[in-house]
Amino acid sequence: MSEARERMEQLVRRLNETSYAYYVLDNPIISDMQWDQMYDELKKLESETGIVLPDSPTKKVGGEPLKSFEEHRHITRLWSLDKVQSLEELEAWIQRTEKLAEAENLQYYLEYKFDGLTLNLTYENGNLVQAATRGNGITGEAILPQARTIHSVPKAIPYKGLLEVQGECIMRLSTLEKYNKTAKEPLKNARNAAAGALRNLDPAVTASRHLDAFFYQIGTIENPPYDSQPGMLDFLRQNGFQVSPYLGSSKGRQALEECILEVEKRRSSLDWLIDGVVIKVGDYTLRERMGFTEKFPRWAVAYKFKAEECVTKLLDVTWELGRTGKLTPLAHVEPVDFYGVTVKKATLNNLGDIQRKDVAIGCDVWIRRSNDVIPEIMGRAGDPKEDEKPIEKPQICPACGSPLIERGAHLFCMNRESCRPQAVARLAHFAGREAMDIDGFSEKTAGQLYDQMGVRQPADLYTLTPMDFLMLEGFKEKKAGNLSDALEKSKHCDLDAFLFALGIPNVGRKTARDLAQHFGSLEKLKAADEASLTAIPDIGGIVAGSVIEYFSFPENNQMIERLFAAGVHPGEMHSAAEGVFSSMSIVVTGTLPTLSRKQAEDLIRSRGGNASGSVSKKTAFVVVGEDAGSKLTKAQSLGIETIDEAELLRRANS
Repeated sequence: MSEARERMEQLVRRLNETSYAYYVLDNPIISDMQWDQMYDELKKLESETGIVLPDSPTKKVGGEPLKSFEEHRHITRLWSLDKVQSLEELEAWIQRTEKLAEAENLQYYLEYKFDGLTLNLTYENGNLVQAATRGNGITGEAILPQARTIHSVPKAIPYKGLLEVQGECIMRLSTLEKYNKTAKEPLKNARNAAAGALRNLDPAVTASRHLDAFFYQIGTIENPPYDSQPGMLDFLRQNGFQVSPYLGSSKGRQALEECILEVEKRRSSLDWLIDGVVIKVGDYTLRERMGFTEKFPRWAVAYKFKAEECVTKLLDVTWELGRTGKLTPLAHVEPVDFYGVTVKKATLNNLGDIQRKDVAIGCDVWIRRSNDVIPEIMGRAGDPKEDEKPIEKPQICPACGSPLIERGAHLFCMNRESCRPQAVARLAHFAGREAMDIDGFSEKTAGQLYDQMGVRQPADLYTLTPMDFLMLEGFKEKKAGNLSDALEKSKHCDLDAFLFALGIPNVGRKTARDLAQHFGSLEKLKAADEASLTAIPDIGGIVAGSVIEYFSFPENNQMIERLFAAGVHPGEMHSAAEGVFSSMSIVVTGTLPTLSRKQAEDLIRSRGGNASGSVSKKTAFVVVGEDAGSKLTKAQSLGIETIDEAELLRRANS
């Protein structure tokens, strides 16, 4: 028992220390996943020993209010939520809930579990009179001036009775990205950005973050005109509150699990952080019957998703060379487990990114993982350590030893011809199937040509003869002849294929096609400015900047001129055909009954439309097939029309 108590004391001390950093200082020092693991261990020990230490976090809700803010006592207590992290744990919660409610197949509702800071608003006579953080659930920090800077917080509402509304203050991910582009000190993540701004003594700082809020609960109300969760949300909407764009509903266990998996699948497409879903019994009469524990409502639970952020140690940084000659820093971190996936590497964008995030070798860092994408380092976690070493700016190329130059935020090796890795990668990309489509050409062939034939640039390929290819290992007369024919054929290429073959950063195959259709010729594209580029659907500032920068570099223009001199002639491309879909941006998502995705998109283009890959306010409508995912959800949240394949065909032929 003494060992168990000693471990419990260690856990309580560490959990309270990290909770203080998270809730009060807005500077978390461990990840949610690590906190949850310690919390679960403590709960298990408490259950086994029957001991609950006086300062155990299992008895608390939230954190203590900052001393620099006035305290505000909530009219109605703000409850925390019990949590489950697996379908098995959810099943056990459902069984307890149905037993308490004395009913089976209850009507459950699911909402996003936003990852931000709790915001509690008080209205009297239709006017916003107070705003507060959760604090310890009974008292919080009064933050009315800060809350007034949030545009989605109504300052006045139609309802005139006493009202207390609970929601979540967030920072949208798109807002965070925009903010960090010009910030002297970039924000580590959206949750900390929102919490730090809302609990800043200067409302001007709050306003500068352009925060947002979603509301999901009413704590205090006189004579509520609703008796269910959907009714309560409708009441909030009618009074000008922004509510979650998603409300799932389910009566059966299987349907409930399907809703959870659906939300988890679309998680990475949202413009805000969520770390799970909240599941609630919908009927308010049943809620009253079920009541509360010391800490949680018995009629609601949070289903937590797998962690996307974690803290680990930065061990080293290497510089990776790409085909454009750009060097990108790659972080090597102490292995960390993201629910079964071991992560050892993470992204750092460039030298400026390293400096802004204030990271060093040996320091603890926040890393964020989304889906299967390589994680990104978000920033430093905790205070500097004595044994840290600064990340040195490289002076020479790690592949060829040539001096590096700085262009904007990036480092480049300008030795385009004798720096083997970038030259070989550039040749292989140029000849690829979706680029110049030189059949029979591979990266291995590119390496052989570099080593044995002195090929350094794509234009050099067009000087080769079948006899040259016969000198390469693995080539016989037929293979050499076929490759020579494929090279000759590639001289007469489409403009979009040529643009993709050039390897312009951030320009994929679809973007190359959009650029070719819009401008029609290479010369017009080279003369384009940012305004004319971003006027094209699906092309934003990052792609526009990449295009402009690419054509501003003399070496790229020289490479193009050499290709022209070698006989490569990309044809001009006419604007999209006129038709019933002219000037429309249309998205296809899911599996259609008879048409493939490519066939549907080709049909849209043949009728003058733009087959877009993403849903936005500019989207005219979305063609939906089976297993449609996040694009359908976003279309619904924006109120964009959705149609099926049959309706697409009818409109296309009308």
